[in-house]
Amino acid sequence: MPNPSIKKESIDFLKTLSKNNDREWFNKHKGQYTEAHENIIDFASALLAEMNKHDNIETASGKSSLHRIYRDVRFSKEKLPYNTHWSGGFRRATKKLRGGYYFHIQPGNSFAAGGFWGPDPQDVQRIRQDIDINYQDWDKLFANKTMVNTFGKMIGEQVTSAPRGYTKDHPAIGLLRYKQFLLKHDFTDQEVLSQDFVKNVNDVFKKMRPFLDLMSEILTTDANGRSLVE
Repeated sequence: MPNPSIKKESIDFLKTLSKNNDREWFNKHKGQYTEAHENIIDFASALLAEMNKHDNIETASGKSSLHRIYRDVRFSKEKLPYNTHWSGGFRRATKKLRGGYYFHIQPGNSFAAGGFWGPDPQDVQRIRQDIDINYQDWDKLFANKTMVNTFGKMIGEQVTSAPRGYTKDHPAIGLLRYKQFLLKHDFTDQEVLSQDFVKNVNDVFKKMRPFLDLMSEILTTDANGRSLVE
């Protein structure tokens, strides 16, 4: 059977919600939300099934992967109550498989991403140590044709200058500045609505694997290749 596709109605709901982002409108159109939400659950479930064919994902279900449409506005200046996108994430299983996957569906701003959103300071230090020593291998990874064509370059927050312990003229200073380590691939609205969207997102995630596997090795082994995790 073909994988479930994202329905046009699920995207149209987001477009209308972005113009009517208030509780009264949402409550009147709760039925439309429920139908669209079920469609996204079906999509996420099919995507998770495909991903478990090539990776080990600990996220239990497509439904549990989804982020809530309700915004937490307690500490936000913007008090709009609802997100105007569908999104979800998958975590890799076991302590030896690091990194995660994320999908974001929004009119004009849909993408698949993955990597390390919030590595702790110890992880960042280990990654920078590896870049310092093996930056030529990192350059080779990001010069790979598939990597370039799919993701362009690594993205994420960076420090404004050289991180502590490194000089501004280090040959890998461009990589050393990162404190988030992410890959991202954009999709057009037409691609989101295609019958092949599950397959295409899964293919993007598969192409992240050399990056995620490298990072997992760096973060779970010492300089002699000995495992740091059970």
